[in-house]
Amino acid sequence: MSETKTYPLRLPRSLKKAVEQQSKEDGTSINQFVATAVAEKLSAMQTAEFFASRKARADFKAFDKLMGRRSGKRPRVGDELPPRTRDE
Repeated sequence: MSETKTYPLRLPRSLKKAVEQQSKEDGTSINQFVATAVAEKLSAMQTAEFFASRKARADFKAFDKLMGRRSGKRPRVGDELPPRTRDE
């Protein structure tokens, strides 16, 4: 990070205690723990937005046509589906 800013964060006592405990177990500071948690949340939200935008552009008729075709080449060695197990 090239620039950091201070942000006063107020947490409920129970949450702060849990963060303190977890950061201690991880061997990190509370600040590093919270920064990582925020980064993970942002990453998850941005990933969801990415896939939502891809879905909006999808051509499901073309997909169904492609998936319904009967011809084509067999999968290359290593690309086959794994054998089904009894639990599936």
